Amino acid sequence: MFDRVAPFYDLMNTLMTAGIDGRWRRAAIRAARLRRGDRALDVACGTGMLTRGAALVVGPDGAAVGIDASPRMLEHARRAGVPAGAAVPKYIEADALALPFGAASFEATTIGFGLRNMPDYAAALAEMARVAAPGGRVVVLEIAVPRAALARMLFVTWFRRGVPLIGRLLRRGAAYAYLPESVLGYPSPERVAELMAEAGLLDVRWRWLPTGMATLHVGRRPAG
Repeated sequence: MFDRVAPFYDLMNTLMTAGIDGRWRRAAIRAARLRRGDRALDVACGTGMLTRGAALVVGPDGAAVGIDASPRMLEHARRAGVPAGAAVPKYIEADALALPFGAASFEATTIGFGLRNMPDYAAALAEMARVAAPGGRVVVLEIAVPRAALARMLFVTWFRRGVPLIGRLLRRGAAYAYLPESVLGYPSPERVAELMAEAGLLDVRWRWLPTGMATLHVGRRPAG
């Protein structure tokens, strides 16, 4: 499915979020607290937008790696330009539930709009925690259903009717019928925080991002 939507993925993200998805990604990169020379892993990287954000922060002396299960998504990621002064991202086809890296390999691990597509949330978070270095951060950015009644009604209406309609216009109707359901079936922010703590992460915190349509979770791997 993600192979089929790869050519339209970035456009649809912009349309679905009224263009604020870039601001959310920048918030996720800041939350990772990366520094020059660090190693960053972006899980379910898709077309690599979050990966390239990390690459710019860690610089040419650092490393930015994106993994995804979709070959077509990775093709688009590899074709994207790399910002001046950034590390050259490395993109790998891999399973998020069995990351092909040793323990403590990265100063930060991130996932943007990908956790809700995992068949096992807990296993994905456990893998992200495993490959994070001691003291490193695990960052989860995800679309979430707003709490306020009016905002929730508008959100659900848009994702159940508007998004699939756009998908049909792009001849990708099945995919964009699935994606809204994946959003509506995603666990509550409180439950995601619990899963991160159960994965062994400390100081797990989360917050709503601007517009109240997305959440940002951050946890830290123990230093010991």
